[in-house]
Amino acid sequence: MSEGSRASSLAFGQVVIGPPGSGKTTYCHAMSAFLRRLGRSVAVVNLDPANEALPHPCALDIAELITLPDVMASLGLGPNGGLLYCMEYLEANADWLRDRLQGLRGHYVLFDCPGQVELYTHHEALKNVFAQLAKWNFRLAAVHLVDSHYCTDPGKFISVLCTSLSTMLHVELPHVNVLSKMDLIEQYGKLAFNLDYYTEVLDLSYLVDHLASDPFFRKFRRLNEKLVEVIEDYSLVSFVPLNVQDKQSMQQVMQAVDKANGYSFGEQEHRSLEALMSAAVGADFHFSSTLAVQEKYVQSQDKAVEEEVMDL
Repeated sequence: MSEGSRASSLAFGQVVIGPPGSGKTTYCHAMSAFLRRLGRSVAVVNLDPANEALPHPCALDIAELITLPDVMASLGLGPNGGLLYCMEYLEANADWLRDRLQGLRGHYVLFDCPGQVELYTHHEALKNVFAQLAKWNFRLAAVHLVDSHYCTDPGKFISVLCTSLSTMLHVELPHVNVLSKMDLIEQYGKLAFNLDYYTEVLDLSYLVDHLASDPFFRKFRRLNEKLVEVIEDYSLVSFVPLNVQDKQSMQQVMQAVDKANGYSFGEQEHRSLEALMSAAVGADFHFSSTLAVQEKYVQSQDKAVEEEVMDL
């Protein structure tokens, strides 16, 4: 195959992963609509066999192959075991997926994946499916969604960092971690530090010190210190803030993903040099986007304080 024909057969996309309730399906719908407005042909593929009542139409649904209720009923498995079986069944029937994806060539593909954490930390089936997609000339980036409310609890945030790191090492794809539902963060409580502390994962010793102020966590200080050391030694985890209702936020995530899977440097949209440079200096956009979210968060906190003073 010539280099030109091989390049023309490339397909780009995202595998959208993350725990249950992190907003994966909502993200796929919002990102597909955003990309279509930019002129891309987008297809959403549902790989979640538990996602029966899809709120939005998709180009391909794993329900055509297997569903979680059928597996649970026929094999007597629970939801977790049934979902693992479904992914193993998908891996064993990769030809079905390849045949269905042939009709989506020329599209930018968003894969809406299941919400079971084990699939991305140590189970092999979905990882092997991603590897097959790479062999079929799909250039993918993993978009790992994490609910932003974990930022308000230092203990949970350290847990999220460990899970994100484990996922990055296991999935073996270009990776973008996303803090979802940023428009709701002020409802979760006050952050101990500025938002950029959490998105850039700065010096985590401050987080350990903050945890130590709680009598319950004080006795686990050495454990937390060791977990933090592992995270900082790899120096891989950072987050992009996301509010699906904000175009600038969506653009920031899109640019981070385009840089990760190489779409920015292709010819699909005949991008100008200026557009390429904007992707290459994505950190500047990341900073401005984080700053904008931080300003909204601070303003909401200040307003809440003013209302409390007025009530007094």
